[in-house]
Amino acid sequence: MFAPKDPDEYLLDTERRVIRVRRHWACLVWDLFEAVGLLLGIVMVSYLLPENNAVVQNVLWYAGLVVLVRFTYQVLDWYVERIVVTDKRFLITTGIFTTNVAMMPITKVTDLTFARTLMGRVLGYGTLVVESAGQIQALNRIEYVPNPDEVEDAISGLVFGDKKSQQDRFSMLKARRAAVGKRKAAKL
Repeated sequence: MFAPKDPDEYLLDTERRVIRVRRHWACLVWDLFEAVGLLLGIVMVSYLLPENNAVVQNVLWYAGLVVLVRFTYQVLDWYVERIVVTDKRFLITTGIFTTNVAMMPITKVTDLTFARTLMGRVLGYGTLVVESAGQIQALNRIEYVPNPDEVEDAISGLVFGDKKSQQDRFSMLKARRAAVGKRKAAKL
């Protein structure tokens, strides 16, 4: 009842799923540092205050509980978010209590940019910028995409044509021509 819908339930019967990933765990690093820093600050203030001040101590520990609950919510929100690419569209599903589904047809994509920072290269994530005919779409910038090389190759193949099949077709034509040329040479 409260669990978010599986992103595959939003797909049409005629669609073929190509990619289904969640953002890289590195997107939670700043939230983790923030939570740890706040908790350390709360603990330090709690130890510096006199012990007979129970009301302030309780308020501090409840504030620590709020920090933990907030971080848990951020982790759950990351866990349920999915980036799905099919042969017809991009989808991003987000939200724990209220599910949001952002989509964009593959046919609208005019340009695809993939960027990797130094930290992204070290940890294995990148940023995908999808442009569509001069319009700003809901899926304009997708950050913390895991396995960036594989994702970029798959999306490029969908958007701009399947490079591998074109290469294979070129290789097959070349091999066929070579075989025909050998047969002709053998007949002479």
